Amino acid sequence: MTTPIIDTLDELHGRYDALFCDLWGCVHDGVRALPEAVDALRAFKASGGAVVLLTNAPRPRASVAAQIARLGVPEDAWDVIATSGDAARVAMFEGVVGRKVWHIGEAHDAPFFEPVKLLENPVDIEKVDLDAAEGIVCTGPFDPHADPSVMRPQFLLAKTKGLKLLCANPDIVVDRGETREWCAGALADLYEEMGGESLYFGKPHPPIYDLARRRLEQVGRIVSDDRILAVGDGIFTDIRGGMGENIDTLFVTGGLARAETGTRAQPDPARLEAFLAAAELQPTYAIGALR
Repeated sequence: MTTPIIDTLDELHGRYDALFCDLWGCVHDGVRALPEAVDALRAFKASGGAVVLLTNAPRPRASVAAQIARLGVPEDAWDVIATSGDAARVAMFEGVVGRKVWHIGEAHDAPFFEPVKLLENPVDIEKVDLDAAEGIVCTGPFDPHADPSVMRPQFLLAKTKGLKLLCANPDIVVDRGETREWCAGALADLYEEMGGESLYFGKPHPPIYDLARRRLEQVGRIVSDDRILAVGDGIFTDIRGGMGENIDTLFVTGGLARAETGTRAQPDPARLEAFLAAAELQPTYAIGALR
């Protein structure tokens, strides 16, 4: 079975009532919005569909909305946002890694620790040094350009202490313009390789999809899974996650896998199939870029 390559999203209008659409690599490149993608989302909404921006960003949805507005993604291109950060924040304030946490991340991830209003009795979270921590919260590397292996000494101590690591963003890498950066998922993988335990709440794991469905209901849309299309450029996050939820998927090959799939305007069919065979995953459709 081969994955059909479509030219434009509007070929699928009428088959789906909602999109679970990835952001980075599909709608923006970390520097600016991608105009064709914005137009495609607007057209899908005009056809009667709903757009959930489903992102592994380790921040609350309000923070993501402000960020994408700065990048040039207009509000009329989407209906609601579901973030890995929100799913992970709920778990953190429920106490899954304890009350005293060692935070791995950058200063701009501070909104992750803002209170979650929907919890009645949230745990009082305190950020502490590793020596005093009951658990780890990882929103991303301290330095996104440094190899994750620089964390081995701290992770060895954390593993010895039996600390669980809450991963707020399962992505391994993202491309900011032409520069590739490491994400929290790379650190969580390393911690597991070293014998530690990592907890995940973003794509491809179920909690973020449950959140996305609730977000749809909040805007008055109840959509069956067979009428949802998951769109993304991450084969092991967006595509694996959608397939795990029995949701049809559209693989945007010109993002993270553009070199492997030989994507220019569209992927090279032979290289695309070789890439999918190696990943052991079969998207419903593929496209070079969301348009």
